[in-house]
Order: sequence, then C-alpha cells, then structure tokens
Amino acid sequence: MTKRALITGITGQDGSYLAEHLLNLGYEVYGIVRRNSVTENQESRIEKLRGKINLTYGDLLDTSSIDKILKNSNPDEIYNLAAQSHVRVSYEIPQFTVQTNALGVVNLLEAVKMHCPNAKIYQASSSEMFGNSCDDDGMQRETTPMHPVSPYGCAKLFSYSLIRNYRNAFKLFASNGILFNHESPRRATNFVTTKIIKTAVQIKRGEMSHLELGNLDSQRDWGHSKDYVKAMHLILNHEKPDDFIISTGKTHSIRDFCKLIFSKLDMNYRDYVKVNKKFIRPEELSFLCGDSSKARKILGWKPEYTFESMVDEILEHFLKSL
Repeated sequence: MTKRALITGITGQDGSYLAEHLLNLGYEVYGIVRRNSVTENQESRIEKLRGKINLTYGDLLDTSSIDKILKNSNPDEIYNLAAQSHVRVSYEIPQFTVQTNALGVVNLLEAVKMHCPNAKIYQASSSEMFGNSCDDDGMQRETTPMHPVSPYGCAKLFSYSLIRNYRNAFKLFASNGILFNHESPRRATNFVTTKIIKTAVQIKRGEMSHLELGNLDSQRDWGHSKDYVKAMHLILNHEKPDDFIISTGKTHSIRDFCKLIFSKLDMNYRDYVKVNKKFIRPEELSFLCGDSSKARKILGWKPEYTFESMVDEILEHFLKSL
C-alpha cells in the first residue's frame, strides 16, 4: 500500500528536497502552500514536481485549513517544516515568528489528535534552541541544556517541548529532528552562506563592490539539506518516536567561510568584506557544533556531502545561474 506524506513548508529548501526524496521512495506526497501574491518565485523550487505532488493552500495559523487538509490527505506521515525561518528577522517580527513557529505547532498537533491520531509527526526543531549552551567538550547533544538567544530559538524550543508533551500525554508518534545549519543551492540568498557565495561571484564579475556581514567570528556546523531530509524520513520510520540531532560535528567560522569562497575565486576576502552592525544580532550565538552520534548509531544515518563538496555545489550553481 502506498504511503501518504504531508509536508508543510513544501516550497522551501528542505520541503522541496524532502518531496523529491519521498517520491523516489514511492510515496504519495501532499504539500501545504501559503498564499503569496508573487506565486512565480514562491513555488520555483518545486516547479519540476508539478503533476507529481498534490498542493493545496493553507496556513498553520488557520485551523480550518489544517482540518480540511488532514481530512483530505489522511497522511501516514506529517513533516512540519513550515516556519518563519530567519533568526535575525525574528528580532524584527517576534510576534509573527512565535505565532507561526509555536502556536502553529499547537494547531497542527490538535488537528492530528482529532483527525488522524495514528499519523507520524516530524517537527523541524533547530540547533538555535541551545543558544550558547554546550557540554564540557564544546559539543551540543540531545541532553545538552537549552537556552535560546533569539525569538526564533525560543519559539522552536516551545514547539520542541510540545512535541515531547503530546508524545507522552496523548501517545502520538511525534518526533523532533534537531537540525544544525544546512545549506544548498536552493537556500534563499538572505541567509549568510548563499549571501556570501552569490555576492562573491557578483564582485568577481564587477557587479558588486563589497559584501556586508555581521559577526565574522560566529562558528556554525554546516551540512547539506539533501542529506538532512533523508534523516527526517529515517526519524519517522524508526520503531518508536524520539528526538535526534542531525549534524556534521565540524564547525567553521563566517570568516573562514569567506576566506574559502573568495580564494576559490582568486580574491582576498579582506579586500571586500565589511562588518555592518545592522547584521549583528542583539544577543549573539557564538558557536554551534552538534554530536549526531545517536542518529548515526540508531538510524544508520550519515551525510554524503562534505563541507567542501557542499560549498562547491552552491558556488557552481551561482557561477552558472548569474
């Protein structure tokens, strides 16, 4: 019997890769799309999947649309990837961020409890929940205390806790994937990795004069979205609901990232990169490095991309597309 999966946030980076992966596994895929006046760009990541997936308009803050979608799709698996996903922007629109990333999860869980309680639920949790908390060896694990330092991280921690609560209180198959930073050519260019690469290419071609960034010494654990969506599927197909960190276990600073990209284009980043205070967060998160040994041991997950191969793929994309 063909499995049915519902993906919220299907038009995003992760949603598009996940839809492709599930289709390859033989799933019937449903997706929720938020209404946007500029639909051409909104659905560009899933354009080639038209006719293969079932799309419908909806919003996690509109309970009637969620009820209708769950009734119509009757999913076996639900992947909640919908969110206001930009950390710095969450300081500018904190109320909307909390409503979407926290209250939206309450709405989804209540609808699942009512209409399809046997469906498995994946919640896209985030390394931002840890804030500057880490274990003595500098790593973050499933057991590391969480002290988020942004409205985004706080909202994600709320929804992470809700998943655990509904799992225990109502016996829902509800799991968290605590994903560390992950990138791809499909990442929006207002995120730092693609912003650096795209602007460096434009500088090389004489279209831009410099690149403005925030804290160059922030360190992140970067992987590839294509690897991480495979982990999402493994998490939901584990024998029991649980929480897993998905990460590479290696960190790089923004400064190192700039140095690498500009050097690949035969430039010195120091000649072009400028710090602009508007890109520095009110409370900085200085270091993230995840220990994904639990997922690797229990789920058999491991990334296929290295940091270098991920960077090369994104760079090649912008060299061609620009």
